[in-house]
Amino acid sequence: MSVSPTPTYPAAIEHAVAQISDLLRGDYALSHRTLALLLLQDDPEIWDEVRAQESASTLERLYAIKEQLEKAGETPLAWQIEHQRQRWSQQIAAQVTQAQLPPRPQTLAEWVGWLCMNPWTGFPILALVLYFGLYQFVGVFGAGTVVEFIEESLFGGYINPFVERLVRAVVPWQPIQELLVGEYGVWTLGMTYAIALILPIVTFFFLVFALLEDTGYLPRLAMLMDRAFKSLGLNGRAVIPIVLGFGCDTMATVVTRVLETRRERLIATLLLTLTIPCSAQLGVVLALLAAYPMGLAIWAGVVAGVFLLAGWLAARILPGQSMPFYMELPPMRLPSLSNVLLKTIARLQWYFMEVLPLFLIASVLIWIGQLTGLFDLVLRLLNPLTSLLQLPAETSVAFLFGFFRRDYGAAGLYDLREEGVLSGNELLITAVVLTLFVPCIAQFLVTIKERGWKAALAMFAIAVSVAFGVGFALSRVLGWLGVQVG
Repeated sequence: MSVSPTPTYPAAIEHAVAQISDLLRGDYALSHRTLALLLLQDDPEIWDEVRAQESASTLERLYAIKEQLEKAGETPLAWQIEHQRQRWSQQIAAQVTQAQLPPRPQTLAEWVGWLCMNPWTGFPILALVLYFGLYQFVGVFGAGTVVEFIEESLFGGYINPFVERLVRAVVPWQPIQELLVGEYGVWTLGMTYAIALILPIVTFFFLVFALLEDTGYLPRLAMLMDRAFKSLGLNGRAVIPIVLGFGCDTMATVVTRVLETRRERLIATLLLTLTIPCSAQLGVVLALLAAYPMGLAIWAGVVAGVFLLAGWLAARILPGQSMPFYMELPPMRLPSLSNVLLKTIARLQWYFMEVLPLFLIASVLIWIGQLTGLFDLVLRLLNPLTSLLQLPAETSVAFLFGFFRRDYGAAGLYDLREEGVLSGNELLITAVVLTLFVPCIAQFLVTIKERGWKAALAMFAIAVSVAFGVGFALSRVLGWLGVQVG
């Protein structure tokens, strides 16, 4: 079968190309057809050149043609055009080449890369990465040993008592003292949580993520997960925002732009909102449940089950289909220490600029709530929910913190564990509810920006309903089965 000397596109695109070509009147170095295709793909340089040579009325018609074509299709125009070109090039290649088995890996790096993508070896390797990278390094060492030293020895033993004495000696007004060094003060709660508890955890997570990124493992993980993600209405490319979500759900929601269709972006955002704990929350949960291996296994199983069920249902409810997946594979290599450190420092800088202020703002809001009585009112409203989950009333504070940020709520949960308020079962139920809860205010606002008000509010309602619904079901199942965690 002969192949056309130039790629042809779907009828709607060809019609738009013909319309645009007829409208162009300027003096261009490229053909009108080429210009039309580049305009449809939003090439900024071509648009600048066309704006300089065409009239306002012509530009208005060009925008209208492009907008009408975009609304008619589910996938971006640039992707449709590029996909058609790829099919055309594959047809040409099929006529002049002969298919052969891929060459066997030759070097150690090639063998490691092949093992990471092969399902029989790739999933065990992924399990090892999760166990040693996240559980042992981030959870046990970072969130356990390091946080215990910084929070209890440094802040609890020296820094916080000094700051509290200084503030109470210098500031004569009781309300301002409470704002700064009270139980929920800007320093004693906001700064302590942000620096002594959350900062070490995100530092260790960013180190692990930078190591995986620099070795070339993440693209191979995307290839490995492609088939599994197909059942969730996604493809392997969705691994990028999902993995980034373990660092920060807000950042990951923005990165969902790499997905080709609105349907895929909606599904990925829902999964990020509902089931993916950020690095700080994940580290705190791992530290809390590290002493309860059964509890940690149940928590992981419940969250993974909700992830799979939510993705499966969304893929069947939302119209459309998964897009084909292809990705360039960089060579596997030993990580560069300078690259890893630079990436970690850059992400920590982002943490200080974006996340730290939210902790301080949350402390101020809680202080205002205490002054006005609103804080106690909300706690009383939450008490029936905690009672329904068979939890102590003190966990209402952790849920209230969770309205500001899930990791903020998890940090409050950490304090309750240290005070001996929660049993193993209660700790497990609260950890599950907070994990499935709405991530944070910042992520909610970004979701509004990226997906729109309706989608953001729907995801908020789903997350709250699923979180408390699953928590209620888990508490009853544990009671019926007589399971005691720890």
